[in-house]
Amino acid sequence: MPRGEIDEAWIEEAVRRYRRIESLQAEFDRAVDTVEVTVRSPDGLVEVVVTAGGRITDVRFLGPLHTRHPRDVAGSVQAAVTAAADAAQWAREKLHNETFTAYRPLAGA
Repeated sequence: MPRGEIDEAWIEEAVRRYRRIESLQAEFDRAVDTVEVTVRSPDGLVEVVVTAGGRITDVRFLGPLHTRHPRDVAGSVQAAVTAAADAAQWAREKLHNETFTAYRPLAGA
């Protein structure tokens, strides 16, 4: 193609791919808000449910609290929340890989 001419086919393909990426991004955003991961503290006392976006949706105590020192309970909560943040990041990365696995750049790009 002579210099200065517009490659209409390439532009149409680019627009089609852009729209597909927008669609995949919307799908990914919905999944990040709805996929949940459940983690527990190492001692099994606290269970936290978190979305892939990092929003904690539930916290449960799986054992009696009255027999535990408040500092130990706080440590269990902190450990579970830290694990939830790590799990949310893992879930986001997994969702991203699954959502965009078929995407490939335009040839020549």
